[in-house]
Amino acid sequence: MKKLKIIFASLLTLSLLASGMSAHESVDIRINGADTEIGALLIGTTTYVPFDTANDALSFGTAQVSGTTEEMHAVTPFASITARADGCYLEAEGRYIGGSKSIVVSGMLYVPIRSLAKAYNADVEWQDSTRSVDLYAREGDSIINGDEYYSSDEVYWLSRIINAEALGEPLEGKIMVGNVIMNRVRSNEFPSTIYGVIFDREHGVQFTPTANGTIYNTPTEESIIAAKLCLDSYYLSRSAMYFLNPALATSFWIPANRPYLTTIGSHDFYS
Repeated sequence: MKKLKIIFASLLTLSLLASGMSAHESVDIRINGADTEIGALLIGTTTYVPFDTANDALSFGTAQVSGTTEEMHAVTPFASITARADGCYLEAEGRYIGGSKSIVVSGMLYVPIRSLAKAYNADVEWQDSTRSVDLYAREGDSIINGDEYYSSDEVYWLSRIINAEALGEPLEGKIMVGNVIMNRVRSNEFPSTIYGVIFDREHGVQFTPTANGTIYNTPTEESIIAAKLCLDSYYLSRSAMYFLNPALATSFWIPANRPYLTTIGSHDFYS
C-alpha cells in the first residue's frame, strides 16, 4: 500500500508541475479519530481532497457521486453538494460556501477541505506537528439549508447593491462590493444593517445607485450568488470599506484619504 501511495504521489507531482501548479504535500485525513484513504493534497496553504472519495467518507458511505471533472454532484440522504472546476464555491442545500478554487489534478476534481467540511457541518483541525487534518463529523448531519439560513430581506438588498455597483464585473469584483457592505455592517462607524449601510446618508450619499434608482434593478443570478457568498461569511477582504471606479468618479476623497488595498475589474478598493 505504501509503495502504491508513493507511486501515486509521484504521478501527482509530475501532473502539478506540468500544469504550472506548485508541488504538493500529501496529507493524512482522520475522521473522528479513524484513519482514511481520502488522499488529500496540501497545495500552498490549502488542503484539497478528491470530491468523490471525500464525500463518501464524510457521508459515512451514503454519497452517490456523479458528473465529470468539470462539475460533480454528491447526493446523500441528508444533503446534495455540487462543485465545479475553478469555482470558488460549493453549492450545498441552497447554500453557497466560498473558499479556495476547486482544481483538477490527474483527471480528478479536488475541492478545499474546509468548504466541503462546512457542507457536512463538520469541524476541521489542522495538526501542524503531524502535517495532518482531523475532521469531526456526525453521521446524517449537514448544514442548515439556504431557505432557513438566508434572510430574504438581506439577500434582496445586498444582491441589488452588488448588481447596481458591479454589473459586468467578475464574480470576485461582485464579492468585494458585498464585502464592503458587510464590513461596514460590522463597523461601529456605520449602520448595523445591510439596508442601513446602503441607504446611509449621514455624510452624503454613500452609494450612487440609491440616488439614481439603479438599486431597484432586478439582480443577475451571479449578483445573487455573490450576495449569498458574502452572507455565508466568504471574505476576500475583511478590511475593505470603500471603493470607486476611477474612470467614472467625480469625487476623489477616497483615494486621498484611505489606504489602497487592491483593484478588481474597474474598481479600486480601500480600507
